This record gives sequence, C-alpha cells and structure tokens, in this order.
Amino acid sequence: QVELVESGGGLVQPGGSLRLSCTTSGFTFSDYYMGWYRQAPGKQRELVAMITRSGTTNYGDFVKGRFTVSRDNAKNTLYLQMNSLEPEDTAVYLCTAARAYWGQGTQVTVSS
Repeated sequence: QVELVESGGGLVQPGGSLRLSCTTSGFTFSDYYMGWYRQAPGKQRELVAMITRSGTTNYGDFVKGRFTVSRDNAKNTLYLQMNSLEPEDTAVYLCTAARAYWGQGTQVTVSS
C-alpha cells in the first residue's frame, strides 16, 4: 500500500521558516523523482519544487531562492525547507511521487 504523509505545516509569521517532511512507504522511493506542489483556495495547483533521482532540483518561479528541496533515500523521505515565507505562500502543500502518487497535504498559513 502506497503512502505519502506530509508533516511540518502550521502557522508562521511573515519572514518565518518551516520545514516540511514527506514520509513515504509502499514503493521504491529512490526510483522516483519527487515533488512538492501547493494549492491555495480558488487557485490551481502549482509546482513548488521537484528533485530527480540523482538530486537535480527545479523550482517554481515564485520561489526565488527561498525554498530548498532535498531527499533522504535511506529514510524514504522528502523535505522542503521554506524560508522568508510570505502571506502569498499560504496553501496546502502536497507531496508527490512522479505525480503518480500523492499525499493528503499539510496546511501552511503565513500570517501575522
């Protein structure tokens, strides 16, 4: 049974940081490129970051160097370090394995 479970979301003030984790099971993590997407109310789902099997990364234009995606194949876990958060980053953040499998998401709210 494939599972992707996100954690680490929450309420943070503008300028703050969060580290999201996506713990996976039920598939061979190291065989998949992994990604983070986000979806805000009334908006389309958009790519935040992705990382290939070899560690090459790609980010949405809005990231502007604020976020870092990483993976630990030994722990079957994907991470997203988010710094300098802005209110516009408020969304549900979802983890995906090659867009074939998805987690349920974790809420990130940036507000003072």
